[in-house]
Amino acid sequence: MTTLLVTGGAGFIGGNFVLQAVADGLTVVNLDKLTYAGNLDTLRPLAGNPRHVFVQGDIGDRVLVSKLLAEHKPDAVVNFAAESHVDRSIDGPAAFVETNVVGTLALLEAARDHWKSLDGAARDAFRFLHVSTDEVYGSLGATGKFTEETPYAPNSPYSASKAASDHLVRAFHHTYGLPVLTTNCSNNYGPYQFPEKLIPLTIARALAGEKLPVYGDGRNIRDWLFVLDHCSAIRRVLEAGRVGETYNVGGDSERENIHVVRTICALLDAKRPLPDGRKRETLIEFVKDRPGHDRRYAIDSSKLQRELGWKPSVDFETGIARTVDWYLANQPWVRRVLDGSYRMERLGASA
Repeated sequence: MTTLLVTGGAGFIGGNFVLQAVADGLTVVNLDKLTYAGNLDTLRPLAGNPRHVFVQGDIGDRVLVSKLLAEHKPDAVVNFAAESHVDRSIDGPAAFVETNVVGTLALLEAARDHWKSLDGAARDAFRFLHVSTDEVYGSLGATGKFTEETPYAPNSPYSASKAASDHLVRAFHHTYGLPVLTTNCSNNYGPYQFPEKLIPLTIARALAGEKLPVYGDGRNIRDWLFVLDHCSAIRRVLEAGRVGETYNVGGDSERENIHVVRTICALLDAKRPLPDGRKRETLIEFVKDRPGHDRRYAIDSSKLQRELGWKPSVDFETGIARTVDWYLANQPWVRRVLDGSYRMERLGASA
């Protein structure tokens, strides 16, 4: 593949994917609506690069998407575009249905029509890769992991909207023959993540010496996946994934939320001590749990490892240290992101 249409490519995972793809010699047409979590600063290293074409627009705009497909003739569409924060979905679920369900439907329709217009090798090679989440599977008990056969049981408006989009992608394959691929990933972390998510929020508040709110008892477990490992998995699925299949992508790094927060505190205490000498762990404050908070996620990515030879290369301890170092070195990026639309307040408390 030489040319990709990437949607949501100014966001956290999409931005990292675009940076990596262009660095590897691919041409990327990058369509992003630039909502609060989309940030052109992430793409600054690509300024003036002829292999990166940025277009501000909505995946729900079929006319625009069809024009981009006809003009650039990408080998694949990679769909990162989504409203993605559980807490925001609790406060305002309608936006999640609009983007994640209605928008994905429009994108699928445009991709289907474009694919049908292709001939020969171009038609055979075309792919539509949909990036989804492990949250569609619901919550696990103390044991077991999500597999590709785990029944869907979404518990938040966000995960329900992603589950709906996953089903639409599947339906477009079985109904129209569109050559689709779906990936369901565990919790991502790393550079360029919008600071409302647990890890960058904790880093930002801990640097400022502010209280560190932790939901409930802090024992909720997530499987943490370094974002560049996720990007490499998507590239591998694009290259060799079986059409119509779903591949789970996990980091094999289950950690309790409280462990993640304490690890960040210890790293920052060593790298950037507070002026008054306090240990940042004393800033942790347990707060009322958010509604519908899933207890544990864990991904079984053995299918991806077995069939396509991918496995995560960054363990949690290495990845979290790299992430803290990145945020310490890129505080101007963080300050530009915090432009007034988000000030590290707690979201999703309503029920």
